[in-house]
Amino acid sequence: MTRCRDAWLIGMDEKLLAECTVETYRASGPGGQHRNKRDSAVRLTHGPTGVRATATERRSQHENRRVAVRRLRKAIALQSRAPADPSAPPVGAPAAALTDARWPRLRPESEAWLLAAAHVLDRLAASEGKVSDVATGLGVSTASLGKFLSLDADLWQEANRLRRQFGHAPLRRG
Repeated sequence: MTRCRDAWLIGMDEKLLAECTVETYRASGPGGQHRNKRDSAVRLTHGPTGVRATATERRSQHENRRVAVRRLRKAIALQSRAPADPSAPPVGAPAAALTDARWPRLRPESEAWLLAAAHVLDRLAASEGKVSDVATGLGVSTASLGKFLSLDADLWQEANRLRRQFGHAPLRRG
């Protein structure tokens, strides 16, 4: 699962789209005469995971498809868990991102961030929500890991959902 998920996160858009059901439709909402006149809204459903993403805000179906693919990748990173050992050093594709001293500075727009976020969440799930165990396994401070988790509201929310699942209090922003 890990290798497949990592390929979905960093692969070519066309490969990811080949595994998706693509629906186009007219979206309603604010914008009046400049809103979608044609079926420009896009909904993607990823077959192997069942994860969905939509984009409706652009007037171009091509632009909405590109935005939906980006959102789908993020949703897969946040929702698809793979087995992990929280105390093992990182290996494989995300190893450079997770072991580099600058890893907390990764930005959510980058592919490296998606890989790092997915693998951090895998480790958090494997450690039953214990952030300190994940930080120790990655060789970083708990504060540094907390800062990385706080870079993106959706990542923060998913980390706290995992912690609640195991009976831990939610992380606090510091």
